Amino acid sequence: MSTPETHPMPTGLWAWRYIILRRVSQFGILLLFFGSAHWGWHVAKDTPLLAGNLSASEFIGLIPLADPFAALQIFLTGHVLSQEVLIGAAIVLSIYLLIGGRMFCAWVCPVNVVTDAAGWLRNRLDIKPIFHLSRSLRYFVLVATLVITVITGLAAFEWVSPIGMAHREIIFGLGMGFTALLAIFLFDLLILKHGWCGHLCPLGAFYGLLGKTAQLRVRFDKNTCTHCGECAKVCPEPQVLNLKKLEERGLVYSGECSNCGRCTPICPEGSLMFDLKPLIRGHNAQADTIAVQRRTK
Repeated sequence: MSTPETHPMPTGLWAWRYIILRRVSQFGILLLFFGSAHWGWHVAKDTPLLAGNLSASEFIGLIPLADPFAALQIFLTGHVLSQEVLIGAAIVLSIYLLIGGRMFCAWVCPVNVVTDAAGWLRNRLDIKPIFHLSRSLRYFVLVATLVITVITGLAAFEWVSPIGMAHREIIFGLGMGFTALLAIFLFDLLILKHGWCGHLCPLGAFYGLLGKTAQLRVRFDKNTCTHCGECAKVCPEPQVLNLKKLEERGLVYSGECSNCGRCTPICPEGSLMFDLKPLIRGHNAQADTIAVQRRTK
């Protein structure tokens, strides 16, 4: 009976490829906002390349983009949404429903850079959590946000969102953005591992609910996995890497996966990799057939 073939763990820039790509995406989006606001990046005389903010923006003066969670809050306050906001929310919602659910958290949100830095430093200093919280708490925060929005008539999360504050601080130099980022950094570093993104953020919870429909998934090959646990060590949402569920489904099914890509290069057997959901079943069936043939030799 043969054992699964192992591969050397990737090193160098290749092992960091998804982190590098995520930073390019995050800072690139901020650069588009900043350049349009301050350096005159325009596609026409009076048409900024990217105007607005992460809650509502317009690309090249033609394509409206709106955060569907922000739009939902505004709708719950009793306001009538404009046609542009409805179209923009539909576009963004469609992208995340089809491509990657919580990809916003790993590939767009500027707060992710801060929480990743806190997590890295926390591991280096071996800081233990002061207490533990259920990751389901963020869904209670999500519901509470919507309830408060209805009661007060104000878009509750938009008023206190560190994401919005950070964006305004970086682009326009206004508000308490850096104070909010510092608070999140210290909270994640000293108090609770992955505290903000993994336990409290209602926006992440909102996109997590959409994530199960996403077509871009992390594929899992049970025939090569040796249960070394390296993937769970680096995953900011380790509960999505439940081996029993992975073996049953052949992919990371949970909507809480942010498709950050940390697990795929760290796996020494190459058992985890990005793939499209419609192709995964066929690939796994082929891998099972090959595994059976190897065992019978």
